[in-house]
Amino acid sequence: METFYETRLPAGSHWSLLMRRGTALTLTDIAGGVNAAALFYNPDNLLERYNAPDTLKCQHTFRLTEGHCLYSDMGRIFCGIEDDTFGWHETVCGSSNASQVEAQFGALRYQQARNERHQNGVDSFLTELAKYGLGKRDMAANVNFFARVETGDDGALALTAQGLPGTRVRLRFAMDTLVVLHTCPHPLSDAAAYPTAPLGLTFDATRQPLPARCLARAENHRGLRNNQLYYLSEGV
Repeated sequence: METFYETRLPAGSHWSLLMRRGTALTLTDIAGGVNAAALFYNPDNLLERYNAPDTLKCQHTFRLTEGHCLYSDMGRIFCGIEDDTFGWHETVCGSSNASQVEAQFGALRYQQARNERHQNGVDSFLTELAKYGLGKRDMAANVNFFARVETGDDGALALTAQGLPGTRVRLRFAMDTLVVLHTCPHPLSDAAAYPTAPLGLTFDATRQPLPARCLARAENHRGLRNNQLYYLSEGV
């Protein structure tokens, strides 16, 4: 595998990047316990964005793992989970907000602590989205990678596990995709201290199609056909 670029995203940080069709992005929980929240948009039409309900219902699942695809609200596939050593990523709990983070971890702002500040997920997403002319109304339900969330007998959701050191998930993109990330605490985290775990990012420039494991379901074949129709003018 040809590695194009590697970097780290510190805890409590945010970033955005454009992934081209066929390339791959590997997220690695370097130290264990990272929360990697992500949103996905079509860079050529920012009105098209990740759709959590369609992603779950068309694949008859509550969790995301290897073999699942992540859908847009136009019925197209942004990417497939090509490899996964964690096995459970959730997409129903959203992101932590400012009042929640302050109540749980205390107020610690940039003027006091610089990069050690207590950033929250919602504001992190909004900061990145503003770079593309997007705002609060453009925020959809996000994926929280490395977060196992289960439902108790009383119907309440609980964060039951996060990644161990070296846990990774690789996404293979089926269309050009704007990826927006943050590494702020999961909204269901009960940690006493603000997390410090960084996220590893590895970009593979070798272009490949979605693997067969991501196309085991008939629904995903139909989603990929929608992609092919979208790119028809390019002769693909």
